[in-house]
Amino acid sequence: MKHKKHSSPVAGKDAAPTAEAAANAAAPGNDQPAPPPPPSDAQKKTADERYLRLMADFENFRKRTLREKNDLYRTANEDFLLELLPVLDHMELALDSARKGQAGPGVLDGFTLVSEQLSAVIKKFGVTPIEADGQAFDPVLHEAISHLASDTVPDNVVIQQTRRGYMLGDKLLRPAQVVVSSGRARPAAPTESEAGSAEPPRVAPEPTNEG
Repeated sequence: MKHKKHSSPVAGKDAAPTAEAAANAAAPGNDQPAPPPPPSDAQKKTADERYLRLMADFENFRKRTLREKNDLYRTANEDFLLELLPVLDHMELALDSARKGQAGPGVLDGFTLVSEQLSAVIKKFGVTPIEADGQAFDPVLHEAISHLASDTVPDNVVIQQTRRGYMLGDKLLRPAQVVVSSGRARPAAPTESEAGSAEPPRVAPEPTNEG
């Protein structure tokens, strides 16, 4: 039985390209664009300036975002601490009353412990008390509720602190309420009735020439 011979592929448009033809096709030809020229010094300088401006803008944006975040955090803490300060005020008043009333050791120890814990909590948030007793009156830190004459405390000096003030970092959280000295008491001027009731000085009568 005779086998039919397979015919070899005929060169034509359907023939597979040879390796040489593929290499020639992959090689760059004259019709491909030329590579761009290297940037000039002026172009490099412009690019560097744009890069520096971009980095400066980004750094300003980062700082502004961080500052706004800290401000928001501080504002939230400030509102919370302002609500907490009256509780600490009442605790200090209760502790002072217990001391003056000679309360038992257990009561004093309990009030002292709670007061110290509250002070430690607000200290963690950056709150520090303002010491006003014996200090010169400062309208920024102190709120004068009255003025009293004093022979021992100089003028414009705090005699007594009635409510403690606090700072939140370098910002005033609450001013201290104080009583301020007005200096030595001045003698009161006599009233009109007192002045009218005083006897006028006696004048000796002038001698008369008679005879």
